[in-house]
Amino acid sequence: MDLTGLSASALSRLIHARKVAPSDVMSAVLARIARVNPAVNAIVALRDPGLLMAEAQALDDLEPSGWLHGIPFAIKDLQRVSGILSSSGHPGLADFIPKADDMLPRRVRAAGGIIIGKTNVPEFGLGSHSYNPVHGVTGNPYDPSRSAGGSSGGAAAALAARLVAVADGSDMMGSLRNPAAFCNVYGFRPTFGLVPADPEGDGFLHQLATDGPMARTIEDLARFLEILAVPEPTDPHSRAWEPFSAGLDVEVKGTRIGWLGDWGGAFPTEPGILDTCAAALVALTDLGCSVEAVPPPFPADRLWESWTMLRSWSVAAGLGVLYAEPKSRAHLKPEAIWEIERGLSYSAAEIHRASVIRSQWYATLAGLFERYDALVLPSAQVWPFPKEQTWPRRIAGQEMDTYHRWMQVVIPVSLVGLPALAVPAGFGEQGLPMGVQIFGPKGTDRRLLRLGQAYHRATDWPSQRPAEA
Repeated sequence: MDLTGLSASALSRLIHARKVAPSDVMSAVLARIARVNPAVNAIVALRDPGLLMAEAQALDDLEPSGWLHGIPFAIKDLQRVSGILSSSGHPGLADFIPKADDMLPRRVRAAGGIIIGKTNVPEFGLGSHSYNPVHGVTGNPYDPSRSAGGSSGGAAAALAARLVAVADGSDMMGSLRNPAAFCNVYGFRPTFGLVPADPEGDGFLHQLATDGPMARTIEDLARFLEILAVPEPTDPHSRAWEPFSAGLDVEVKGTRIGWLGDWGGAFPTEPGILDTCAAALVALTDLGCSVEAVPPPFPADRLWESWTMLRSWSVAAGLGVLYAEPKSRAHLKPEAIWEIERGLSYSAAEIHRASVIRSQWYATLAGLFERYDALVLPSAQVWPFPKEQTWPRRIAGQEMDTYHRWMQVVIPVSLVGLPALAVPAGFGEQGLPMGVQIFGPKGTDRRLLRLGQAYHRATDWPSQRPAEA
């Protein structure tokens, strides 16, 4: 039995039934990491294999507890994990080993997961390509010379390469949706607040980023979301918990879906992407959903104006302390400095204007969601690009004026905190994956997962595994 090819849910059932021991799983995972990871560099800061085997063996004879009991887990390297190098890809943190866990790894441990190391990211999660001066660049399992996306690129690549069964991601500007598309896996950006954040600093102003699950099956997404979404009294946006994995298999016939395409040409897209996304639309139609093209519902330039102001303001709030100190500023990458300086330059009135724009977009969406149960966009505007590139400079003849303009397609969701399910859509002519994002009103997370389950049953794109290096 190829234990590394199983879903986390399948592994959990085997472990709970005492048909497979945690040490069996750990041995298989470590062997695969040794064989496959050098080509993709998805897992970083890997702990000592001997210690990991000892931890797994200690669980062999214990009564299984949580869903992740005895399952190896690699945490995204934007989370602080006790006893494990937690650099966020930043050279100034190249020796930083925390003494305590953030909330997410605490919840993974409480569910029985064995934390084996980290998944790679771009420095501080900025940019949708996972490279940094501490751990290097992550390659795409379907073509290691190409990008795996980011900032959850290491997580997506580890899933596709069968190095982990389930993973955590985070998403500000498509940070789990883009790598899910690039690596032919699923990613779920939950309604803002559903997955609570650590109670540090301000808890009200910045609502652009959230943690979320990534997996090769919808069931794994739902079960891991149940672990992540336990309400937290200290989080002002925390929402009620739901049994997301219960009743996943439902009839989706009659679901009304609006296809936004490239926003009337406002989002330049490389050739073949929209055609590949059409495969996902056909699959949804075959399931009995009605799919209708939707004209651009809001000016793209106004969304971009609001997004870039609020994003830079948020980045400046988070990284401003490093910028203020000349020694630590020297270690920041140019994109981080650019964001921080923009964020520090805005007046309160300008931030208010940006928030007014996002409020108007949210009101527009309310009208759209009276006609449609869900809306669909591509998850990315480019195919996985050569990993030596820092970011795409041109799409379909159009110059990109910022390091993140090429990911503009994700901001209609991120700007207003909607739930979005990133699903694979198939492969292009070069054999590279692509995906679409299906999103709905706030609080419809469970409905989106059920639609995703029907889509997964009909397509199961992640079962088309990459060739091993």
